[in-house]
Amino acid sequence: MEAARIQGQDPTRGEGERAPVVGGWKPADPGPLGLAAFAMTTFVLSMFNSNLVDSRGLPVVLGLALAYGGIVQLLAGMWEFRTGNTFGAVAFCSFGAFWISFWALNVFYAKGITGNVGHAVGVYLWAWAIFTAYMTIAALRVSGAVLLVFVLLTVTFILLAIGASGAHETLTHWGGYLGLATAAAAWYASAAAVTNSTFGRTVMPVMPLGRR
Repeated sequence: MEAARIQGQDPTRGEGERAPVVGGWKPADPGPLGLAAFAMTTFVLSMFNSNLVDSRGLPVVLGLALAYGGIVQLLAGMWEFRTGNTFGAVAFCSFGAFWISFWALNVFYAKGITGNVGHAVGVYLWAWAIFTAYMTIAALRVSGAVLLVFVLLTVTFILLAIGASGAHETLTHWGGYLGLATAAAAWYASAAAVTNSTFGRTVMPVMPLGRR
């Protein structure tokens, strides 16, 4: 049964922006799914980056990164294309690809790096920091909930990139802590979209930021 959609309560849309009725049917909101997939995978990886969990258990992240953070988030992004949400489509498809590439890097390609592994991983993380930074600018017209996610994620990528490039474990651990905060913010945005849609009213505010 499709839950009712509340105007402006999809945290990946701007104020007053609604999913269009396409071909006589109203698509469900894929945003909460994409946010949940991102949040959970980020949370689990960040537990290791922050050194709160023994690093020898890191392979547990890989299956989650491929299935939930990767494939499910990529699907959410493609469904956002269907609803006409450009921001959500670009964000979810890109970060879905990030998690798939993270899985592939660890399973297939990392062992083939013959130079400085830290520098190589640092370039990879800096590239994602740049992407996340300009998506943060776009998030200024989306919602406060999503803006918080992207601000925290940008700082997380920067800390992890510096930590990897210079083998600074302390910065990597701080990147892990910021990653945990990012996951919490993304989980809130996901929970808000599901709850507000299901209840048919604003239960958990997301602070829409688009034009009125």
